[in-house]
Amino acid sequence: MDAASGRLDRTLAQMFPDLSRARLQDLVRAGHVRRDGAVVLDPALKVGPGAALTVTVPEAVSAIPQGESLALAIPYEDDDLVVVDKPAGLVVHPAPGHEEGTLVNALIAHCGDSLSGIGGVRRPGIVHRLDKDTSGLMVVAKNDAAHQGLAAQFADHGRSGPLERAYLALAWGIPEPARGTISADLARSRHNREKIAVVRPGEGRHAVTHYAVEARYGTASLVRCRLETGRTHQIRVHLAHIGHPLLGDAVYGGAFKTKASRLPEAARAALAALNRQALHAGLLGFAHPRTGKPLRFESPAPADLARLLATLAT
Repeated sequence: MDAASGRLDRTLAQMFPDLSRARLQDLVRAGHVRRDGAVVLDPALKVGPGAALTVTVPEAVSAIPQGESLALAIPYEDDDLVVVDKPAGLVVHPAPGHEEGTLVNALIAHCGDSLSGIGGVRRPGIVHRLDKDTSGLMVVAKNDAAHQGLAAQFADHGRSGPLERAYLALAWGIPEPARGTISADLARSRHNREKIAVVRPGEGRHAVTHYAVEARYGTASLVRCRLETGRTHQIRVHLAHIGHPLLGDAVYGGAFKTKASRLPEAARAALAALNRQALHAGLLGFAHPRTGKPLRFESPAPADLARLLATLAT
C-alpha cells in the first residue's frame, strides 16, 4: 500500500483503521512492517509520499498465558511462595515477541491455579522482575496475601524492612572509590525508547545503587551491588554512568568492546561465550509474608559467568 507523508505509525493508523496505533507500533518494533521491501523498526520514522508499506499481522494469541513444562531451579517452595533461580535468557512474563516460553508459562505449569492474580493474567504471582539476560534469584507469590506482603517489602527496598538483594557484576575497569553509592535519576531515553538513561534530578525516577569492589582483574573488576531502589536496568545504567559498564552489555557498554582485546585469550573466549551482560542476582532475603520468618537464599554464579571469572583470575 502506498504511504502518505508523515510519521510511520500515524500513516499506518490511517491505512489500517481497524488496528490501534499502539498495536501498530508494536508490529513495527517486532519487525512486521516493511518500507519498500526493507524492515523498519522505528514507529516515528518519517515516510515520504509514495513509499510502499507492507504490514504482516501475526495470528492473534491468547491474552491468558498457557502452562508450559519448562525446567525450573527451585531452591524453596511452600504454600505461599516459590523461590526460583532464573537462568539467563529466560523472559519473566509474556510480552510482544515473547508470548511463549517465559517464566510465567513455566510457573503456571508448575503451580497450577495457585498463583497470585494481583499482577494480572499475564503476570500472575510476579512481585519483581529480572532482565531476560540477567540470571539469579526471584520470589513468586502463590496467593494474593503473600503477594501483598512481598510487594510491601520490595517497595521498601530494605530501607526499614527485611528485604535484602545483592547482585554480582563484572565491570570494565575498577571503580574508585572501591566502595560507594550511585544516586542518579533514571528515565526512558528520548533518543532510544528501548534504553534507560540518567537524567537531571526531578526529570526521572529516583534511583540509588550501593556498590563494593570485591576483586580486581586489571582491566575488569567484580563488583557487588545492592539496590536501594528497583528501576529498570538500574545497575547496568548506573555502572555505565560512572564509566564502568558491565562486561558483555551490548546496550550500555558498546563503546567498551575494544577493551576485550586486552583480556587474556581464555577470558576473551569466555566473554564471547557469555553473550550477555555479566550480572547475577546472587542474594535474596525477605521475611515470609505469612509467618514473618526470615528467609535468605544465595545462588552461586552460573556456569557461563563462573567460567569468565575463572579465566580473569588466572
